[in-house]
Amino acid sequence: MPRLTRLTPDTAVGASRDLLADLVSRHGRVGDMVATMAHSPAVLGGYLQLSRAMGRAKLDRRISERVSIAVQAQQGCGLCLDAHVSAARALGVDEEEIERARVGASADPAIAAVITLALQIYREPASITDDQVTALREHGYSDRAIADVVGVVALNILTGAFNLLAGLTPEIAARA
Repeated sequence: MPRLTRLTPDTAVGASRDLLADLVSRHGRVGDMVATMAHSPAVLGGYLQLSRAMGRAKLDRRISERVSIAVQAQQGCGLCLDAHVSAARALGVDEEEIERARVGASADPAIAAVITLALQIYREPASITDDQVTALREHGYSDRAIADVVGVVALNILTGAFNLLAGLTPEIAARA
């Protein structure tokens, strides 16, 4: 059972009403998370801006989805985890790599290094070392791609924490 109610352009107020109305006019409808985030125009606006910005990230999408899977497996948001597993599959990531990502690993050492960094950003960012960053560069990652990992993790923390607070689960999304 959701803890927070979904809002619509008719039930939202102020900036949230405007944001939802724009999204509905462009996409036809919005998902449970976005409709529920509308309780806070600051959270909804921040999510939309960060999500759009991360769409321009230099980190390969097949890698960022594995990072998202690793973070959501730790954070415990089933709705986010399901969404990122589906996205990874759609991008051609095989089931073995998806399962590895769930436990924070990859058969590819370069991807494993990024997942390790992402989980450190999530758990204990003060433990990141200069040697790790150097190793990421040696794997071919640019400073921009390395910085993008922080954005991917931040977006996952925001969406996962929000869904967990709001009580949004895969079962609820399937009923919608």
